[in-house]
Amino acid sequence: MLQSRALVIALILLLSTTLPEVHSKSIFEKDRRDWLVIPDAIAAYIYETVNKMSPKVGQFLVDAAQTPVVVVTRNFLIRETTKLSILAEQLMEKIKNLWYTRVLGY
Repeated sequence: MLQSRALVIALILLLSTTLPEVHSKSIFEKDRRDWLVIPDAIAAYIYETVNKMSPKVGQFLVDAAQTPVVVVTRNFLIRETTKLSILAEQLMEKIKNLWYTRVLGY
């Protein structure tokens, strides 16, 4: 049972390597391309709640989030979602330009 709880906690923290970093970033920041900010905020909330109840378990969560596998996976996800976000922004610009030039005739 304890192993499954640890696994669930590790998976939750997969998306939050540095917990203090979450508080410095706004979820609704306009130029933000990092799609993982909402899971980071959720993980930070879980960490704060657990840490209030048991600092020992809170430290375990921090240590689990700092493992190389979690850090590499999180960095990969951030890098790839950033690429997708840039491509989506470029596509929206092309659609907007097409709309203005072809449809509206500007």
